Amino acid sequence: MRILLVEDDPEQLEPLKTILCHQGHLVDGVQEGETARWLLQEKTYDLVILDWMLPGISGLELCRNYRQAGKGTPILLLTAKDTTGDKVMGLDAGADDYLIKPVEVMELLARVRALSRRSPQWLGDQLRLNDLVLDLCSMTLQRGTKVISLSTREYQFLEFFLRHPGQVIRREQLELHLWEWDNQPESNAVSTQIRRLRLRLGELGCAEWLETVYGTGYRLRAPSSLQG
Repeated sequence: MRILLVEDDPEQLEPLKTILCHQGHLVDGVQEGETARWLLQEKTYDLVILDWMLPGISGLELCRNYRQAGKGTPILLLTAKDTTGDKVMGLDAGADDYLIKPVEVMELLARVRALSRRSPQWLGDQLRLNDLVLDLCSMTLQRGTKVISLSTREYQFLEFFLRHPGQVIRREQLELHLWEWDNQPESNAVSTQIRRLRLRLGELGCAEWLETVYGTGYRLRAPSSLQG
């Protein structure tokens, strides 16, 4: 899941970003409201986490403008404001949920899981391709009776392919969707990740499912003998 995390305090931003990344999410973390507004216009997110108090444009205003633009991505508002009136104001601005600072990690992750189920991209806690099953909660991959644990990067790549089964995915698409907005991948980064993912799939006897479509990109599909 791709998340935009907007928090002006780096001492809070970095730990929260790290925690979310360890859960397999791809997180764009920013400190300024104007940068967040630009990203919300340019990119598609599965979840937006906004601090209420930001320099320039506030998280509340970002939330309100995002909803006025017709965007339905779930929004979690973080704030020290804890009165009933503040909560009503945040929810009326379009927030789906409201979390009081200081943030408790377990509660944050629970709210993220709950809100992810409201995303248009939600397909359940597991993604399947034939008898290959990716568990989104445990970041494990199973085929038959064998289960392997994936690294965060392996998980992110495989999740993307399983959300687009049988489709040819260009290298540029992988770079756009699987790297943070301010982190440009090295020229061989995609090839390296594909090679590592094939090795993991090979442990389950399905390395050949991840195909290279020469001159175009990559495709994940089960052999025709297993389809249908």
